[in-house]
Amino acid sequence: MVTVDARGLSCPQPVMLAKQAIDKGEFPVEVLVDTVTSRENVRRLAQRLGLKVQAEPSGEGFKLTIEK
Repeated sequence: MVTVDARGLSCPQPVMLAKQAIDKGEFPVEVLVDTVTSRENVRRLAQRLGLKVQAEPSGEGFKLTIEK
């Protein structure tokens, strides 16, 4: 599992970091974000790439789990 902590970063940084982790091919990829905008942008990225994505509240933000 690869964990990307993108909390506190503004777009497009969370999406770019998530894409880099996805490109490594080590699944699942867990992405931590702290805004709804970042959550939705990372979710759209995963869906565009044909991957499964699940989002859930986590502390002050959200945890997205991306799988093949």
